[in-house]
Amino acid sequence: MRYRTSIMDSVSLRFFEAVARLGAMNRAADALNTVQSNVTARMKSLEEELGVALFRRHSRGVDLTSAGERLLPYALKSVHLLAEARRAVLDDGVPRGRLSLGSLETTAALRLSPVLSRYGARYPDVDLSLKVGANDELIRRVLDYEIDGAFVCGPVEHPQLQGTVVFREELVIASPAGVSLDGHLAAGCKILVKGHGCAYRNRLDALLAKMGVQEVTRLEFGTLDAIIGCLEGGLGITLLPRSLLQRAADAGRIRLTKMPPDVAHVETLFIRRRDTGQFSALRALLSELSSEVPVRETSTVNVRSSRRKVTRG
Repeated sequence: MRYRTSIMDSVSLRFFEAVARLGAMNRAADALNTVQSNVTARMKSLEEELGVALFRRHSRGVDLTSAGERLLPYALKSVHLLAEARRAVLDDGVPRGRLSLGSLETTAALRLSPVLSRYGARYPDVDLSLKVGANDELIRRVLDYEIDGAFVCGPVEHPQLQGTVVFREELVIASPAGVSLDGHLAAGCKILVKGHGCAYRNRLDALLAKMGVQEVTRLEFGTLDAIIGCLEGGLGITLLPRSLLQRAADAGRIRLTKMPPDVAHVETLFIRRRDTGQFSALRALLSELSSEVPVRETSTVNVRSSRRKVTRG
């Protein structure tokens, strides 16, 4: 008796994950170092075996169907499990290999430079990378196995995530030097913020709503330098860690307003997936972080982060 070999193997799932992530067969082929016809044939055979369409084809590439969306988490787990198995076999206790991290821009600017500099000097065989992004984006990247861990603003809540408190910050409202905060709010509130998914933006929105401020004009910027520059120029107010703004305040360029402890105090967490083992490079990083501030494990991470469609690009 002849048995038919299933096409839904680890290679097909890796190809599927790449197509889903990149949104096109040709881009997936480039990332996988193969030809487009190989990727196309694999996806066609996989769809025929499962008896459902996994992709909607269009002129710009492909989108996942509902069936493809349901398959994607399993493909992500499969790809990650194989990569982790390989890493576990090669891990002899000496930190080496790839370690991919994510961070808020504020944390990278304020806290990470000395930590990562020491880490890189002590463990030169670790291929360390750092991606800067918004809170929601970083959480999504960890959940999707795109990065090994991320520094995010707490609290966070997700059953698949494990968090460690690594830094503590005091948040303040910053306003232009020549106008009081009350005067600025009375004149029509303009707030200087980063894009959607920024934890500090969300906190400022909630704080203003609690203060009864109903009409708010949001001016979005891509970097902290742009926000601080416009703040000093009198364009609006913002909410950021005191340590990032204190020098400008001491120089009289901006004014800082202290907030109640329940609003001002914020913890930065290092989050990672619960189903990912602590390989040597990650253990060494956690040890390095513990020298900055006594770390504290959190039993649950408290972030309201929505699952999303596959990010293109």
